[in-house]
Amino acid sequence: MSDLYLSHIRNWFWKSPPAEWLLKSAREVLIGTLQQGPIPKHVAFEMDGNRRFAKNHKIEAIEGHHLGFEALARVLEICYKCGVKVVTVYAFSIENFNRPRGEVKGLMAMAKVKLEQLVQHGELLDRYGACIRVLGERDLIPDDVLPFVDRAMEMTKHNKDAVLNICFPYTSRAEMTSAIKATVDEFTSPSRPSKPPFSQARITQKIRSNYSKRPESLDSIKETSPDADAGAGSDVDDSMSSTTALDPESPPLQSTATKPRRFPNPDNITADTINSHTYTAECPPLDIFIRTSNVTRLSDFMLWQCHENTHIFFLKCFWPEFDLWHFVPVLLEWQWRQKKLLEKESSRK
Repeated sequence: MSDLYLSHIRNWFWKSPPAEWLLKSAREVLIGTLQQGPIPKHVAFEMDGNRRFAKNHKIEAIEGHHLGFEALARVLEICYKCGVKVVTVYAFSIENFNRPRGEVKGLMAMAKVKLEQLVQHGELLDRYGACIRVLGERDLIPDDVLPFVDRAMEMTKHNKDAVLNICFPYTSRAEMTSAIKATVDEFTSPSRPSKPPFSQARITQKIRSNYSKRPESLDSIKETSPDADAGAGSDVDDSMSSTTALDPESPPLQSTATKPRRFPNPDNITADTINSHTYTAECPPLDIFIRTSNVTRLSDFMLWQCHENTHIFFLKCFWPEFDLWHFVPVLLEWQWRQKKLLEKESSRK
Protein backbone atom coordinates (compact mmCIF):
# COMPACT_ATOMS: atom_id res chain seq x y z
CA MET A 1 0.00 0.00 0.00
CA SER A 2 1.56 3.28 -1.15
CA ASP A 3 2.13 6.28 1.08
CA LEU A 4 -0.20 8.31 -1.11
CA TYR A 5 -3.04 5.84 -0.59
CA LEU A 6 -2.51 5.90 3.19
CA SER A 7 -2.44 9.70 3.08
CA HIS A 8 -5.81 9.74 1.32
CA ILE A 9 -7.27 7.42 3.95
CA ARG A 10 -6.00 9.62 6.77
CA ASN A 11 -7.38 12.71 5.08
CA TRP A 12 -10.75 11.03 4.58
CA PHE A 13 -10.89 10.03 8.26
CA TRP A 14 -9.95 13.42 9.63
CA LYS A 15 -12.44 15.15 7.33
CA SER A 16 -15.33 13.01 8.53
CA PRO A 17 -17.90 14.97 10.62
CA PRO A 18 -17.12 13.31 13.99
CA ALA A 19 -13.36 13.76 13.56
CA GLU A 20 -13.78 17.37 12.41
CA TRP A 21 -15.94 18.20 15.44
CA LEU A 22 -13.43 16.58 17.79
CA LEU A 23 -10.49 18.40 16.21
CA LYS A 24 -12.29 21.73 16.22
CA SER A 25 -13.13 21.41 19.91
CA ALA A 26 -9.56 20.44 20.77
CA ARG A 27 -8.19 23.36 18.75
CA GLU A 28 -10.44 25.87 20.49
CA VAL A 29 -9.42 24.62 23.93
CA LEU A 30 -5.74 24.56 23.02
CA ILE A 31 -5.75 28.05 21.46
CA GLY A 32 -7.65 29.42 24.43
CA THR A 33 -4.98 27.98 26.72
CA LEU A 34 -2.16 29.49 24.65
CA GLN A 35 -3.81 32.91 24.79
CA GLN A 36 -3.32 32.99 28.55
CA GLY A 37 0.40 33.61 28.00
CA PRO A 38 2.31 36.19 25.92
CA ILE A 39 1.62 36.10 22.19
CA PRO A 40 4.17 37.07 19.52
CA LYS A 41 3.22 40.05 17.39
CA HIS A 42 5.20 39.08 14.27
CA VAL A 43 5.84 35.56 12.97
CA ALA A 44 7.65 34.65 9.72
CA PHE A 45 7.39 31.34 7.87
CA GLU A 46 9.82 30.03 5.30
CA MET A 47 7.50 27.59 3.57
CA ASP A 48 10.00 24.96 2.48
CA GLY A 49 9.51 21.37 1.38
CA ASN A 50 6.64 21.49 -1.11
CA ARG A 51 8.62 19.81 -3.89
CA ARG A 52 10.14 17.17 -1.63
CA PHE A 53 6.74 16.43 -0.16
CA ALA A 54 5.40 15.95 -3.68
CA LYS A 55 8.32 13.71 -4.62
CA ASN A 56 7.91 11.56 -1.51
CA HIS A 57 4.20 11.14 -2.22
CA LYS A 58 4.73 10.59 -5.96
CA ILE A 59 2.69 13.57 -7.11
CA GLU A 60 3.47 16.50 -9.39
CA ALA A 61 5.55 19.34 -7.96
CA ILE A 62 2.80 21.88 -8.68
CA GLU A 63 0.37 19.76 -6.64
CA GLY A 64 2.79 19.96 -3.75
CA HIS A 65 2.66 23.75 -4.02
CA HIS A 66 -1.16 23.63 -3.99
CA LEU A 67 -1.05 21.60 -0.77
CA GLY A 68 1.39 24.15 0.59
CA PHE A 69 -1.17 26.90 -0.01
CA GLU A 70 -3.76 24.91 1.92
CA ALA A 71 -1.29 24.66 4.78
CA LEU A 72 -0.87 28.45 4.64
CA ALA A 73 -4.62 28.94 5.05
CA ARG A 74 -4.56 26.70 8.15
CA VAL A 75 -1.58 28.50 9.62
CA LEU A 76 -3.08 31.96 9.07
CA GLU A 77 -6.23 31.04 10.95
CA ILE A 78 -4.19 29.58 13.81
CA CYS A 79 -1.96 32.66 14.07
CA TYR A 80 -4.71 35.25 13.86
CA LYS A 81 -6.93 33.34 16.27
CA CYS A 82 -4.05 33.19 18.76
CA GLY A 83 -3.58 36.96 18.48
CA VAL A 84 -0.58 37.29 16.14
CA LYS A 85 -0.81 40.64 14.36
CA VAL A 86 1.65 40.18 11.46
CA VAL A 87 2.41 37.02 9.48
CA THR A 88 5.17 37.15 6.86
CA VAL A 89 5.61 34.28 4.39
CA TYR A 90 8.32 33.59 1.84
CA ALA A 91 6.22 32.83 -1.25
CA PHE A 92 8.76 33.18 -4.07
CA SER A 93 12.46 33.92 -4.09
CA ILE A 94 14.14 35.88 -6.86
CA GLU A 95 16.46 32.87 -7.18
CA ASN A 96 13.42 30.72 -8.05
CA PHE A 97 13.39 32.25 -11.52
CA ASN A 98 16.36 29.93 -12.17
CA ARG A 99 14.14 26.85 -11.75
CA PRO A 100 12.78 24.97 -14.78
CA ARG A 101 10.67 27.21 -16.95
CA GLY A 102 7.61 24.99 -16.67
CA GLU A 103 7.70 25.07 -12.88
CA VAL A 104 8.11 28.87 -12.78
CA LYS A 105 5.21 29.27 -15.20
CA GLY A 106 3.09 26.95 -13.06
CA LEU A 107 3.97 28.87 -9.89
CA MET A 108 2.98 32.16 -11.51
CA ALA A 109 -0.30 30.68 -12.71
CA MET A 110 -0.94 29.35 -9.21
CA ALA A 111 -0.14 32.77 -7.74
CA LYS A 112 -2.87 34.32 -9.87
CA VAL A 113 -5.40 31.67 -8.83
CA LYS A 114 -4.59 31.84 -5.12
CA LEU A 115 -4.55 35.63 -4.99
CA GLU A 116 -7.93 35.65 -6.71
CA GLN A 117 -9.22 33.09 -4.21
CA LEU A 118 -8.04 35.24 -1.33
CA VAL A 119 -10.01 38.15 -2.75
CA GLN A 120 -13.19 36.34 -3.80
CA HIS A 121 -13.35 34.04 -0.78
CA GLY A 122 -11.59 36.23 1.73
CA GLU A 123 -13.73 35.31 4.73
CA LEU A 124 -10.60 34.40 6.68
CA LEU A 125 -8.92 37.77 6.12
CA ASP A 126 -12.11 39.74 6.70
CA ARG A 127 -12.92 37.76 9.85
CA TYR A 128 -9.64 38.76 11.45
CA GLY A 129 -9.31 42.13 9.73
CA ALA A 130 -6.12 41.21 7.87
CA CYS A 131 -4.80 43.13 4.88
CA ILE A 132 -2.47 41.76 2.21
CA ARG A 133 0.87 43.37 1.43
CA VAL A 134 3.06 42.01 -1.34
CA LEU A 135 6.71 42.75 -0.59
CA GLY A 136 9.55 42.37 -3.05
CA GLU A 137 10.83 43.45 -6.43
CA ARG A 138 7.68 44.59 -8.18
CA ASP A 139 9.43 45.08 -11.52
CA LEU A 140 10.18 41.33 -11.66
CA ILE A 141 6.53 40.29 -11.37
CA PRO A 142 5.16 39.22 -14.79
CA ASP A 143 2.71 41.65 -16.37
CA ASP A 144 -0.14 39.14 -16.31
CA VAL A 145 0.28 38.61 -12.56
CA LEU A 146 0.50 42.27 -11.52
CA PRO A 147 -3.27 42.97 -11.79
CA PHE A 148 -3.98 40.11 -9.36
CA VAL A 149 -1.38 41.45 -6.93
CA ASP A 150 -2.81 44.97 -7.05
CA ARG A 151 -6.38 43.71 -6.72
CA ALA A 152 -5.55 41.62 -3.64
CA MET A 153 -3.95 44.60 -1.89
CA GLU A 154 -6.70 47.00 -2.96
CA MET A 155 -9.56 44.75 -1.83
CA THR A 156 -8.07 44.20 1.64
CA LYS A 157 -6.60 47.63 2.37
CA HIS A 158 -9.59 48.50 4.57
CA ASN A 159 -8.57 45.81 7.07
CA LYS A 160 -6.50 47.30 9.89
CA ASP A 161 -6.33 44.64 12.62
CA ALA A 162 -3.73 42.28 11.14
CA VAL A 163 -1.30 41.96 8.22
CA LEU A 164 -0.30 39.21 5.82
CA ASN A 165 3.05 40.01 4.18
CA ILE A 166 3.63 37.93 1.05
CA CYS A 167 7.28 38.14 -0.05
CA PHE A 168 7.04 37.75 -3.82
CA PRO A 169 9.58 37.87 -5.46
CA TYR A 170 11.99 38.59 -2.67
CA THR A 171 15.47 38.18 -1.23
CA SER A 172 16.94 39.90 1.81
CA ARG A 173 19.88 41.15 -0.24
CA ALA A 174 17.49 42.90 -2.63
CA GLU A 175 15.56 44.38 0.30
CA MET A 176 18.69 45.71 2.02
CA THR A 177 20.03 47.08 -1.28
CA SER A 178 16.76 48.93 -1.78
CA ALA A 179 16.84 50.28 1.78
CA ILE A 180 20.42 51.52 1.43
CA LYS A 181 19.64 53.21 -1.91
CA ALA A 182 16.67 54.99 -0.31
CA THR A 183 18.86 56.08 2.60
CA VAL A 184 21.50 57.45 0.21
CA ASP A 185 18.81 59.36 -1.68
CA GLU A 186 17.51 60.80 1.58
CA PHE A 187 20.91 62.03 2.72
CA THR A 188 22.06 63.37 -0.65
CA SER A 189 18.96 65.48 -1.18
CA PRO A 190 19.08 69.02 0.26
CA SER A 191 16.81 69.57 3.20
CA ARG A 192 14.08 72.10 2.63
CA PRO A 193 14.70 75.43 4.41
CA SER A 194 12.16 76.25 7.05
CA LYS A 195 9.79 78.95 5.83
CA PRO A 196 9.01 81.96 8.08
CA PRO A 197 5.38 82.26 9.18
CA PHE A 198 4.98 85.38 6.99
CA SER A 199 6.72 86.29 3.74
CA GLN A 200 8.61 89.57 3.27
CA ALA A 201 5.93 90.80 0.85
CA ARG A 202 3.24 90.11 3.44
CA ILE A 203 5.12 92.10 6.11
CA THR A 204 5.66 95.07 3.76
CA GLN A 205 1.98 95.04 2.76
CA LYS A 206 0.91 95.10 6.41
CA ILE A 207 3.20 98.07 7.20
CA ARG A 208 1.82 100.02 4.24
CA SER A 209 -1.72 99.26 5.31
CA ASN A 210 -1.07 100.57 8.83
CA TYR A 211 0.60 103.70 7.44
CA SER A 212 -2.40 104.51 5.25
CA LYS A 213 -4.65 104.54 8.36
CA ARG A 214 -2.75 107.43 10.02
CA PRO A 215 -4.78 110.67 10.58
CA GLU A 216 -2.47 112.75 8.40
CA SER A 217 -3.94 112.41 4.95
CA LEU A 218 -2.44 113.30 1.65
CA ASP A 219 -4.74 116.32 1.40
CA SER A 220 -3.17 118.00 4.43
CA ILE A 221 0.24 117.36 2.99
CA LYS A 222 -0.76 118.97 -0.27
CA GLU A 223 -2.03 122.12 1.50
CA THR A 224 1.36 122.79 3.08
CA SER A 225 3.29 122.35 -0.15
CA PRO A 226 4.00 125.32 -2.52
CA ASP A 227 1.76 125.70 -5.60
CA ALA A 228 4.71 125.77 -7.90
CA ASP A 229 5.85 122.45 -6.61
CA ALA A 230 2.39 120.90 -6.41
CA GLY A 231 2.81 118.63 -9.35
CA ALA A 232 6.28 117.51 -8.39
CA GLY A 233 5.39 117.27 -4.72
CA SER A 234 2.42 115.07 -5.51
CA ASP A 235 4.61 112.69 -7.39
CA VAL A 236 7.15 112.66 -4.59
CA ASP A 237 4.49 112.11 -1.94
CA ASP A 238 2.97 109.25 -3.89
CA SER A 239 6.29 107.61 -4.28
CA MET A 240 7.15 108.13 -0.64
CA SER A 241 3.84 106.65 0.49
CA SER A 242 4.52 103.50 -1.48
CA THR A 243 8.23 103.09 -0.88
CA THR A 244 9.16 104.72 2.43
CA ALA A 245 6.43 103.35 4.69
CA LEU A 246 8.96 101.87 7.09
CA ASP A 247 10.35 103.73 10.12
CA PRO A 248 13.17 106.04 8.91
CA GLU A 249 15.38 104.76 11.71
CA SER A 250 14.86 101.13 10.74
CA PRO A 251 17.56 99.47 8.59
CA PRO A 252 16.82 99.34 4.89
CA LEU A 253 15.33 96.16 3.44
CA GLN A 254 17.85 93.91 1.84
CA SER A 255 17.19 91.48 -0.93
CA THR A 256 17.22 87.90 0.26
CA ALA A 257 20.40 86.23 -0.89
CA THR A 258 20.38 82.62 -2.06
CA LYS A 259 21.42 80.46 0.85
CA PRO A 260 23.68 77.47 0.29
CA ARG A 261 21.87 74.15 0.18
CA ARG A 262 22.05 72.11 3.36
CA PHE A 263 22.28 68.34 3.32
CA PRO A 264 21.41 65.97 6.19
CA ASN A 265 24.38 64.98 8.29
CA PRO A 266 25.44 61.42 7.30
CA ASP A 267 26.69 60.89 10.87
CA ASN A 268 23.04 60.69 11.85
CA ILE A 269 22.52 57.48 9.86
CA THR A 270 21.70 54.63 12.23
CA ALA A 271 20.25 51.15 11.99
CA ASP A 272 16.84 52.73 12.58
CA THR A 273 17.38 54.95 9.55
CA ILE A 274 17.94 51.97 7.27
CA ASN A 275 15.14 50.04 8.98
CA SER A 276 12.72 52.84 8.11
CA HIS A 277 13.33 52.10 4.42
CA THR A 278 12.87 48.29 4.57
CA TYR A 279 9.75 46.54 3.29
CA THR A 280 8.62 45.76 6.85
CA ALA A 281 9.27 49.23 8.29
CA GLU A 282 5.66 49.53 9.51
CA CYS A 283 5.64 46.09 11.14
CA PRO A 284 6.61 45.19 14.72
CA PRO A 285 9.97 43.47 15.30
CA LEU A 286 10.17 39.83 14.27
CA ASP A 287 9.50 37.53 17.23
CA ILE A 288 9.52 34.05 15.69
CA PHE A 289 11.13 32.70 12.51
CA ILE A 290 10.05 29.20 11.42
CA ARG A 291 11.50 27.13 8.60
CA THR A 292 10.23 23.67 7.71
CA SER A 293 11.76 20.65 5.91
CA ASN A 294 14.71 20.26 8.35
CA VAL A 295 16.90 22.82 6.58
CA THR A 296 18.96 24.85 9.04
CA ARG A 297 19.63 28.09 7.18
CA LEU A 298 17.77 31.31 6.50
CA SER A 299 18.28 31.24 2.70
CA ASP A 300 18.21 35.00 2.17
CA PHE A 301 14.91 35.55 4.00
CA MET A 302 14.36 38.21 6.70
CA LEU A 303 18.09 38.58 7.36
CA TRP A 304 17.74 42.21 8.44
CA GLN A 305 14.70 41.51 10.63
CA CYS A 306 16.27 38.59 12.52
CA HIS A 307 17.86 40.22 15.57
CA GLU A 308 18.95 39.09 19.02
CA ASN A 309 15.37 38.76 20.27
CA THR A 310 14.15 36.72 17.30
CA HIS A 311 13.65 33.04 18.12
CA ILE A 312 14.50 30.79 15.17
CA PHE A 313 12.99 27.31 14.83
CA PHE A 314 13.94 24.69 12.24
CA LEU A 315 11.31 21.96 11.99
CA LYS A 316 11.61 18.53 10.37
CA CYS A 317 8.14 18.43 8.81
CA PHE A 318 7.52 19.57 5.24
CA TRP A 319 5.44 22.70 4.81
CA PRO A 320 2.28 20.93 3.50
CA GLU A 321 2.27 18.92 6.75
CA PHE A 322 2.52 21.96 9.03
CA ASP A 323 -0.50 22.57 11.28
CA LEU A 324 -1.51 23.51 14.80
CA TRP A 325 0.22 20.50 16.35
CA HIS A 326 3.56 21.68 14.96
CA PHE A 327 2.95 25.31 15.91
CA VAL A 328 1.94 24.65 19.54
CA PRO A 329 5.39 23.41 20.69
CA VAL A 330 7.01 26.42 19.02
CA LEU A 331 4.68 28.87 20.72
CA LEU A 332 5.03 27.17 24.10
CA GLU A 333 8.82 27.30 23.89
CA TRP A 334 8.69 30.97 22.88
CA GLN A 335 6.43 31.74 25.85
CA TRP A 336 8.80 29.88 28.17
CA ARG A 337 11.78 31.86 26.81
CA GLN A 338 9.87 35.11 27.26
CA LYS A 339 9.17 34.20 30.87
CA LYS A 340 12.85 33.48 31.50
CA LEU A 341 13.82 36.75 29.81
CA LEU A 342 11.44 38.73 32.03
CA GLU A 343 12.78 36.98 35.12
CA LYS A 344 16.34 37.81 34.08
CA GLU A 345 15.48 41.48 33.50
CA SER A 346 13.64 41.75 36.83
CA SER A 347 16.59 40.20 38.69
CA ARG A 348 18.91 42.91 37.26
CA LYS A 349 16.68 45.61 38.69
